[in-house]
Amino acid sequence: MKKPKVCIILEGSYPFITGGVSAWTHDLIINLPDIDFVLFTISPEEDMSLRYELPENVVEHSDIVLSKHYDSTSKPASKKKLMKAIKQLHAMFQSENPADFKSIAKIIPEGFFMYDDAVKSDTGWELITEANQKHNPSYPFTDYYWAWKSAHDMLFTILGAAAPEADIYHAISTGYAGIIASAAKVRKNKPFILTEHGLYHKEREMEIRKSNLIKGYQRDMWTRLYNAFSRICYSQADLIISLFEENRRKQLELGAATGITEVIPNGIDIPRFCIEREEKPGFHVGLVGRVVPIKDIKTYIATAKIVLERIPDAVFHCIGPTDEDTGYYRDCQKLVKSLKIEDRFIFTGRQNVLDYYKFLNVLLLTSVREAQPLVILEGYCGGVPAVATAVGNIPEMLDYDDRFIAPSKDSVKLAECIQYIHDHPEEMTKINEANKQKAVTYYNKIDLHKRYKEIYYSYTPDTSRQEQN
Repeated sequence: MKKPKVCIILEGSYPFITGGVSAWTHDLIINLPDIDFVLFTISPEEDMSLRYELPENVVEHSDIVLSKHYDSTSKPASKKKLMKAIKQLHAMFQSENPADFKSIAKIIPEGFFMYDDAVKSDTGWELITEANQKHNPSYPFTDYYWAWKSAHDMLFTILGAAAPEADIYHAISTGYAGIIASAAKVRKNKPFILTEHGLYHKEREMEIRKSNLIKGYQRDMWTRLYNAFSRICYSQADLIISLFEENRRKQLELGAATGITEVIPNGIDIPRFCIEREEKPGFHVGLVGRVVPIKDIKTYIATAKIVLERIPDAVFHCIGPTDEDTGYYRDCQKLVKSLKIEDRFIFTGRQNVLDYYKFLNVLLLTSVREAQPLVILEGYCGGVPAVATAVGNIPEMLDYDDRFIAPSKDSVKLAECIQYIHDHPEEMTKINEANKQKAVTYYNKIDLHKRYKEIYYSYTPDTSRQEQN
């Protein structure tokens, strides 16, 4: 029996960064011990420290630094065809048509990085100057040039990257990870599976529009680039997996074929989180997550201030690591102090969340971006109701119930939701039981792991479903 060898490709997450995607990846690998995994990671800098101990079935780990320039170890067979590939890249991003990616990936071999050819060649320079005149005539050419070079150098790093040998290439996003998987499929004639927790191009667009450093046409260029990445991935993938139906529909809108899309929801260890409650004096609200801007801890703090004016015995716990963005953490500490709620707002750092699910009265998520947060499901199993912002799949998880959902950054509405839970204990007992049953029935991670095992074996040559047993 041939054991599947799966190359998981990740950008800016596992095993260097903690968080939902990283935890999901680590858990998947651990729970599929009869499958060998190869990690191919894309990092912002060299020699990052591992935040996870790699399981024994991770047989190889390669890392590529996105912003680094690498020396070429190979050459294209034809310089003329390379120039054609450069033109095709430009046309692809302008027309939003991913059809030419297969020929581009064949022309550009692994180990060849075309930083210089794309700029110093007559063809490359002509394309840059023409694009500047067409799209950026009001801004200095130097601004356009360096923005173009920054964007495309990272793409060239990815296109030249040599993916490890594997039976299957499984990217955990579109973006640069998805481009590596798309190229590996073309060059190695192996299947490409895509799992999207969130929608990469939408997340990057949100960041771009909030940035004060990216202006004018540069915003359109970066947005177009990331949208093109997603289109390329959707056109090349053999199977496209999303966590919930709304994201699957958005994938279809951007070109994914209906017949290759599938929804596999997140899952949790049901027995682990079905714990006995231990009531504590006071009314306890908890946020489980990293202290980083995407979790919008500042809105959590503002919500705490409002609630404490109405429920004086409330206590707010911010449960999660504080060392990922130390500047943001310091800002949050200052905000807590300025609002004079230090005695009622606690930054716990990393903790065993089970110790908190036992007594929390409300689980609060104030995130500006989420996919399908596991903490809500974990809380449900422990009898903890959730209040959260209307992002990602959260509205569906909370049954579209306005009593528990608020717009992003709306601390007043979030406070009202918490107040409702505080004021209706008998009703919440019934709701909590229904939430627990929903988590047990639909979000058991055993089902998730079973499905991924089936997928891996079905796409591995010389194996059959009978061999799994």
